[in-house]
Amino acid sequence: MDVKAYMQDLGRRARAASHAVAKADTDTKNRALHAMAAAIRRRHAEILAANAADLAQARAAGLEPALVDRLALSSGSVETMAEGLEQVAALPDPVGAVSELVERPTGIKVGRMRVPLGVIGIVYESRPNVTADAAALCVKSGNACILRGGSEAIRANLAIAECVHEGLRAAGLPADAVLVVNTPDRAAVGELLRMHEYVDIIVPRGGKSLVERVIAESRIPMIKHLDGVCHVYIDERADADKAVRIADNAKTQRYGTCNTMETLLVHEAIAPRVLPALARIYAEKGVELRCDEAAARLIRAALDGAAPQIRPATEQDWHTEWLAPVLGVRIVTSLDEAMAHIAKYGSQHTDAIVTEDEARARRFLREVDSSSVMVNASTRFADGFEYGLGAEIGISTDKLHARGPVGLEGLTSQKYVVLGNGQVRA
Repeated sequence: MDVKAYMQDLGRRARAASHAVAKADTDTKNRALHAMAAAIRRRHAEILAANAADLAQARAAGLEPALVDRLALSSGSVETMAEGLEQVAALPDPVGAVSELVERPTGIKVGRMRVPLGVIGIVYESRPNVTADAAALCVKSGNACILRGGSEAIRANLAIAECVHEGLRAAGLPADAVLVVNTPDRAAVGELLRMHEYVDIIVPRGGKSLVERVIAESRIPMIKHLDGVCHVYIDERADADKAVRIADNAKTQRYGTCNTMETLLVHEAIAPRVLPALARIYAEKGVELRCDEAAARLIRAALDGAAPQIRPATEQDWHTEWLAPVLGVRIVTSLDEAMAHIAKYGSQHTDAIVTEDEARARRFLREVDSSSVMVNASTRFADGFEYGLGAEIGISTDKLHARGPVGLEGLTSQKYVVLGNGQVRA
């Protein structure tokens, strides 16, 4: 296969289809999403058979068990895909919404209208359900998309794409509005990242190495985050019970997500009240602690030999997104020291403060430069569903266009619209 020619052809087709999707009304887009969901339910056996073939090849190739687990589909997860399409159909359509309409002294009215981005390229790994999720979000927001899933999931991705195309055609929309790259050749990713004449934005969804490659090679703007080094700071004026509950959930509810707490910062005044209790919980759940000297000393003294596994924290530990039952723990002397730590070591993803002091909470919200900043809540809430966005395309730590969980609105831009009644400029 001539990969460059193939990708250029996909780009041309996606660009042509994007004009039709951009003009589609809400009812048409919703009909397409419901028809996709119906096709997935009707053809679930084909999807599972394709996934079984992917799994067999992945195991034969010695793919890591965690990746095999993410690759696997079940009848339940296929149904969840269909339900996800229907949930996106139920969301408000952002396209065409006009906001900030203000009348100027000249009599003209100036506002901003939400419009699609155009063609979105999405590069992702393992999880075949991303094919359906991404298609739903792109179509509902009036965009076309080119999807390049991992080679380990190519059969399932293509089977799901057939259902997506069936739904598009049923609603009178071009099937080229959602194109799945059908070659496992890694050169296809490189070509996609250079097709700025056809692709308006790139979204990488996957591990750090994938995102690093996209950052290094892309000539197209991106919606992305690299690391999720998330912090919880327990202030001296925190409610101790609330703090323990939040710090437990933020770390142990799920270990492998980008919004899981990776470093716990505790004010020295409250540390004797919360750290021993948290250490017991972490010990029961098998969480290894990487502690500074003060935290290690306090935990060992309080638990009298029954402490969890503790290792001295290194400088690199504070930079690390563990995605595992490992947690950095540091005692600090002030809110300023906690925020300085977050500024130095954080990844601008999600950071939380636990405090009953409203002034300190406001300072934390204002001064911590992350895409999500929380007061008295677990970092695990940082996702599109919990924020009321429905499905999300990913989380962005960038500062332009979209920041934080990116849902339908994040897949649109804005243009100025001016409403007049014959006015001319003097």
